[in-house]
Amino acid sequence: MNPFKYQKFKWLNLRSLADIYAANIEGDFVEDVYYFTAFASWSPEKVSRHQAYINALEDMNVKVVLGEFKRKTKRCNNCKLNFVTYEEKQTDVNIAVTLFRLAVEDKYDKVIIISGDTDILPAIRLVQSTFPEKKVGVIVPIGRESNSLRATADFRYKMRESHLEQAQFADRHVLKNGKAITRPQGWV
Repeated sequence: MNPFKYQKFKWLNLRSLADIYAANIEGDFVEDVYYFTAFASWSPEKVSRHQAYINALEDMNVKVVLGEFKRKTKRCNNCKLNFVTYEEKQTDVNIAVTLFRLAVEDKYDKVIIISGDTDILPAIRLVQSTFPEKKVGVIVPIGRESNSLRATADFRYKMRESHLEQAQFADRHVLKNGKAITRPQGWV
């Protein structure tokens, strides 16, 4: 699979995407949408694009929860040289804490997690064992595999390219305050 094929869907309205999945089940509706992310602080251009995206999401009442990237020095096994890389931190824990907190606060009957990351499995299992009446579903992103997430979830949806196409922000998204945000260059 070409990893760049889905770059054109980065300008994704997560509220619209959630509504697409909720519309498939009679009586279901979207209460809240959360976006867990971190800024690539080493790249001002990436931060600028990401901030524009977050502004558009927040305009749609998506709740943004930020983690961070940590700089890390690694050693290449082949050439034995050190190199700098960055690792996203706190995102999995933020998802887990939010998933459980919202269950404790009785904020959902069903929750859908869009992820292919199995690090959140313990949180899903904890919610299922502590609150068996609450249902946790997963949507694994296109091109990712996670049989263990699918097997653990109470229900699952398949992400389709048509869902991503339908849930795009307009190229020029006008915020509620009248300010316009345009799709970042390269996100087409």
